[in-house]
Amino acid sequence: MSKHSFLTLLFFSLYFIISFSHALNNSFSVELIHRDSPKSPLYQPTQNKYQHLVNSARRSINRANHFYKNSLTNTPQSDVIHESGEYLMTYSVGTPPFNIYGIIDTGSDIVWLQCEPCEQCYNQTTPIFNPSKSSSYKNIPCSSDLCQSVRSSSCKDQNICEYTIKYGDHSHSQGDLSIETLTLDSTTGHSVAFPKTTIGCGHSNTGTFHGAASGIVGLGLGPASLTTQLKSSIGGKFSYCLLPYSDESNRTSKLNFGEAAVVSGNGVSSTPLVKKDPPIFYYLTLEAFSVENDRVLFSEGSGDEGNIIIDSGTTLTLLPDYVYTNLESAVVEKVKLDRVDDPNQIFSLCYSITSDDYDFPLITAHFKGADVQLHSTSTFVKVADGIVCFAFQSSEIGPIFGNLAQQNLLVGYDIQQNIVSFKATDCTKL
Repeated sequence: MSKHSFLTLLFFSLYFIISFSHALNNSFSVELIHRDSPKSPLYQPTQNKYQHLVNSARRSINRANHFYKNSLTNTPQSDVIHESGEYLMTYSVGTPPFNIYGIIDTGSDIVWLQCEPCEQCYNQTTPIFNPSKSSSYKNIPCSSDLCQSVRSSSCKDQNICEYTIKYGDHSHSQGDLSIETLTLDSTTGHSVAFPKTTIGCGHSNTGTFHGAASGIVGLGLGPASLTTQLKSSIGGKFSYCLLPYSDESNRTSKLNFGEAAVVSGNGVSSTPLVKKDPPIFYYLTLEAFSVENDRVLFSEGSGDEGNIIIDSGTTLTLLPDYVYTNLESAVVEKVKLDRVDDPNQIFSLCYSITSDDYDFPLITAHFKGADVQLHSTSTFVKVADGIVCFAFQSSEIGPIFGNLAQQNLLVGYDIQQNIVSFKATDCTKL
């Protein structure tokens, strides 16, 4: 296997089905259900937990290849979705409300879904939205400021603004930029409606998308992302707390918006969000890692602001080669176990263990202004019986702080204050 092919297998995709939990004034929370949880409709009971882990890695091949490569262009880009994506969210569009699933994508700046009539659509297993049956649907004219602000927009003959999104694996979505009512349903019987939400009504959508998901719900930055559009309603705040991957219960993680998303109390540390082009991703400044008392510098020089992306849809943490080499060496010095090869040929540093009680070294991520201690279940993953691997890898693609490292952390985004906050939390108790 070539190094390039090897690196493409370093990302996992975590699916979560999201159901609305409760609504408060200017705040609400939703449940995050792991795609491999027994509560998920995508659950495959014939596969063990190790097969789930390996399958997640292989679902994200395209993402690893194109995440940073695409971010350097001026065309609208998003995470490359292989199979069904990272997170699924249940929501409704239209009047009357039409229930659909959307892939939550923190690296996308638009909400789009497949729409009738389909000129060319991928195989969606759930009903496709027909805008002609909604009384609140309205196309956006080419002359509008919003049309001009969305990248790679164009004008159709009928004076209808059209969007185009191209993905690194040659998947794409193209259709009408529109105004519609978006509704989040509540298990308490209430619902929260957001009228005049900008959506992309895709009539030509091809590539690796398929299954229940009808499209993308962009939670990144940009004028047409859901986060930006709800900014005044939610105060520019959202947060999540991801359960450990090893948790096999029916417990769910949480995604919070508004005041419910504020990360506060003892033990909170915050780091600035750095604005960079393209203004889609959440860039942070990582200064170093520590393996117990051994410090591994991330940046070779000063002033390297916004040198890593924090991403809730990427599982592994990807580092520059020289950083990973030094970090791996520091880990090897601390871990007194026999090294073994990964049977799946994905991870480069693995150990043989005879029990789950081994005390792995504490690793701390030193962001600018925030020292974040990472739980051992977030830095070492069990890939087979008796084999544990280091959940970091070197990459020539670009640095990404993945969601395994974020487990058992309450992670809050505040796009008005331009900060990301961390708090060590037992996510199973939220």
